[in-house]
Amino acid sequence: MSIFVPESPGLLLAANSTVHTMLKQILAKLPRKSSKSNQNCSDRSNAATDLSNNGGFTNTCNVISSRLNVVKKMSSSIFPTSNGDMIQPHLSFKDVQNSEKPRLLISKLNLCSIVYDFNDQEKDNVAKDQKRQVLEEILDFLGSDSIKLTEPAMSAICKTCGDNLFREFPPKYSNSPRGETEDEDPWFDPAWSHLQLVYEILLRFVSLSSLDPKVAKQYIDHPFLLKLLNLFDSEDPRERDCLKSILHRIYGKFMVHRLFIRMAVSNIFYQFVYETEKHNGIAELLEIFGSVISGFTLPLKKEHKLFLSRVLIPLHKPKSVGNYHHQLSYCVVQFIEKEPKLTSVVISGLIKYWPVTSSQKQLMFLSELEELLEIIRTDEFEKIMVPLFRCIRSCLDSHHFQVAERAHFLWNNDHIHHLIMCNRHVIMPIVLSSIQHNSKNHWNRTVLNLAQNVMKMFNEVDEQLVISCQCKVEEDKSTTTAVAERRRLTWEHLNTIAGDGGVGKVSSFEKTATAT
Repeated sequence: MSIFVPESPGLLLAANSTVHTMLKQILAKLPRKSSKSNQNCSDRSNAATDLSNNGGFTNTCNVISSRLNVVKKMSSSIFPTSNGDMIQPHLSFKDVQNSEKPRLLISKLNLCSIVYDFNDQEKDNVAKDQKRQVLEEILDFLGSDSIKLTEPAMSAICKTCGDNLFREFPPKYSNSPRGETEDEDPWFDPAWSHLQLVYEILLRFVSLSSLDPKVAKQYIDHPFLLKLLNLFDSEDPRERDCLKSILHRIYGKFMVHRLFIRMAVSNIFYQFVYETEKHNGIAELLEIFGSVISGFTLPLKKEHKLFLSRVLIPLHKPKSVGNYHHQLSYCVVQFIEKEPKLTSVVISGLIKYWPVTSSQKQLMFLSELEELLEIIRTDEFEKIMVPLFRCIRSCLDSHHFQVAERAHFLWNNDHIHHLIMCNRHVIMPIVLSSIQHNSKNHWNRTVLNLAQNVMKMFNEVDEQLVISCQCKVEEDKSTTTAVAERRRLTWEHLNTIAGDGGVGKVSSFEKTATAT
């Protein structure tokens, strides 16, 4: 049944009279109640008659008119016209007026909130293509320089991006972190044709020059940021790269969120280092923080120093440090350049986590160490030179020729060479025995030549010290040989006594050996 809605005032008044008459006829056909009810009805009828005589009929017409207006609004919402609130999402932006474009944008965004299953390539292909086309239209629309979004449009953009991006990743069944082996291929999300467009929409949204952070922070809030940070664990490198650009823009534009972002990222690092050692986006997060650290003001806040000591330095510990070591070294160097006195703190942390059995990690640590020693001050170097060159000595003695070669290369750096020679009375006794042994007996020709060059440097700078250290080395070697010989004789005597079955003799010999 359709309802006719008159437009002119005359027709509206006629319609009101007609409706009033129809209501009277309907009330007349209703069954009558008891006499008390009849009396009440009669009283109301008389009151209505009095009101009618005093202009009450006009008020009744006004009430009915307002009800008809409500019916009209409901009808327009169900059957939208060109001036209604709803616009077909498949319309083009160029086909509507500028005043209608915000509502068309919201309509298109609502359509794109539908998520399709890309694991089944044969299902909903037409709908997927339509959604991709609409996403491209939205992206082009946001590329306009003169665009200024309304708050409902901001809310719709964040909702659509959240519906498409925020998802649970499948559990990791591997016992080792992804990417630890060099020959492992990256995984690519089958829904990337849609996800890429959504990421580009979000990036263009947060990059708009007309975007007011004070208004947009209602929609890009803390829960939104936490879900965005969780996406860094994606195994698709393309997705992590998009996230890196978006988070960097958000950090730069939304100053109110900077502290929260730093705390949330620190929590990700804590969980990675101390609990799981499994995360795919550590390198990207560190890359973002490299530019963040470069923007820190001096003097550094206590919060930033704690981030260095509690987050960046422990990140050297995990086995998968090779996946993000380049970005980690960059962040550490940024801190040292900001405040050089932190160099001894960083190198002490490297010594704490110095690898013993992993030659690949030793090579990475030596590379980072050389970079730090190039900018260290003399007073900071003197604080850590003894434990540092004990670690370097272990690398000089390494059977892995690349580790030994990399350790010898430290003397080829002019600044490090200067530091060593200025403190040669402390450093040379620590490393001379290892370098002297390599200069004579190392099986690798490159290491042999490097060790001989270092010995030549030592002799040219302070030959007397070299001779003194060599004498000390010979004394230590003689002492070590004597101790080893005494231990050998002791065990031979013990074996002889044990062979004769003399338990009491063994006990008396143990007392004598202990006293000796």
